[in-house]
Amino acid sequence: MSSPVSSAAFEKARTGLWGSLQKHLTTIYAAEKEFRAATAFTTTFPFSASSIDPQQLFEYEQQRRLLRDLYVDETTQLDSLVKAVRQKSYEEDEKKQLLLLILGYMDIAATVFGLLDTHRPGKLDKDEELEENAARFERVRNFVRLNIRGLPNLLPRL
Repeated sequence: MSSPVSSAAFEKARTGLWGSLQKHLTTIYAAEKEFRAATAFTTTFPFSASSIDPQQLFEYEQQRRLLRDLYVDETTQLDSLVKAVRQKSYEEDEKKQLLLLILGYMDIAATVFGLLDTHRPGKLDKDEELEENAARFERVRNFVRLNIRGLPNLLPRL
């Protein structure tokens, strides 16, 4: 086992993670704003794609693709980030602090990415990659939650 990372290195990592997550949130909020603007033609979801203007439908589909691609990219990055945190030689409480930052970010991101499920047309082709990504995102989020709680806390006390 490697020696624990110094507190200065941990502080640098935490500050860097915080800054990075803020930048990612800015990107996600911008994507949400654009996606919501592309669905401004209705307040009822799912909507009928045949009842809207073709240009509006085109803009919606374009923004949906952008949000979907961002979702896939963010999930991949989060998966790698969580693995990196778990492999670092930080103290367990320090790892939990980093994972809490990630979990907070994931919870916010999940509300934005959830728009892909709610703000959609009634008939939508099956998107296996999106379904697989959503499952992966949830696995990563559940893994983070488990690691924050700590495995010893989940085992019955004897």
